[in-house]
Amino acid sequence: MVQRLKIDWDIITMIQPRKTIDWTATQVNQDLKKPKWHVATMNRTLSSALSHLSTGYNELPLKSRIKYMLRVIQAVYYPILAIVGLAVNIVTIVILSRGKCGLSGCITHYLVAMSVADFLVVILDLMLRHIPTVFKKQFIFIKSVPLCNVHAVLLYTAVDCSVWFTVAFTFDRFVVLCCRKLKSIYCTERTASVVLVSMAVLSGLKNIFWYFMFTPLYRLHKEPWFCYVSAGVRFSLVWGSIEFVHYIVTPIIPFVLILLLNALTAKHILLKSNVRKRLRNQSNLRNVRDAEMENRRRSITLLFLISANFILLWSTLLVSTLWQRIRLLGYTVWLHRFWRDIGFMLQLLSCCTNTCIYVVTQKLFRKHLKNVLLYLFTLKFQANR
Repeated sequence: MVQRLKIDWDIITMIQPRKTIDWTATQVNQDLKKPKWHVATMNRTLSSALSHLSTGYNELPLKSRIKYMLRVIQAVYYPILAIVGLAVNIVTIVILSRGKCGLSGCITHYLVAMSVADFLVVILDLMLRHIPTVFKKQFIFIKSVPLCNVHAVLLYTAVDCSVWFTVAFTFDRFVVLCCRKLKSIYCTERTASVVLVSMAVLSGLKNIFWYFMFTPLYRLHKEPWFCYVSAGVRFSLVWGSIEFVHYIVTPIIPFVLILLLNALTAKHILLKSNVRKRLRNQSNLRNVRDAEMENRRRSITLLFLISANFILLWSTLLVSTLWQRIRLLGYTVWLHRFWRDIGFMLQLLSCCTNTCIYVVTQKLFRKHLKNVLLYLFTLKFQANR
């Protein structure tokens, strides 16, 4: 009897269909949207990149090697850049705000405003956008925070301020060096304050469209679109045109303005220098120190270094971002995605390099920076004692 029941049970289990898991594309896509699905984010994490490089480096094509190497570099580069960016911008703001670097009040206003904007970019872009993207598993909780479209408005406003404050500083230097009649009217602390506040307000109004273009949910992808968007927005000609206008205003127009103003300034300075040299030669003053020419030389060096720093570090991101938008609108333009990552890395580096420029060009700034470092070192030494 027992043997018969056992045979009947075996027959039942054979007839009964077994429960299987349907791993269709639809089911996978639904599961990927769940915040607790950690496996979905593993393909872009540091551990995944290290695994690909260590196990299959020889089999990977060159493009994939570069892509995975960039992920490993970013995991180290972004945290270090965040620490350095916060520190150097805070120190720069403190030193310049004291007004003891031998710079006019007008220049000080522009340089402090640029440092404040760079400080905000470090926080809003580097720390709250790129670091969570690199360390997805550690920041997976961000996907449940519905603030992405607000974050986007603040982030792009800070970026626009950083760019256009550089343009304002370039124009101010152009007026000082090339327009003597306009200099006394325009190059004042009050004018600088009005220009900076106006640019900040206009930048905020300009970037409100991101609130309506994006959704409140984060995607945690290393793209210009770091928030979820609907398919209608992603492939829309209207939204694509608006986004193109955004990138034309920032940073294409600033590129053109900075290059034009620097070219006019350099031409004017060159003509003035030649005339001044001829006059000094005629007056037998060749060996006498020319204080005015030295001040002009320092001013033009500071201007050109800041302008060149901005253009060089922003160019890669501009090209890769425009390429991605053109590709989404259906046009075939070849450019590998790793250029976008390189562009982000260089653009974020531009938020930390102005301090180095001040150190190179401004003697009094170097002196105050040494004093700050000595003071911090003394405090640390006393605390350890």
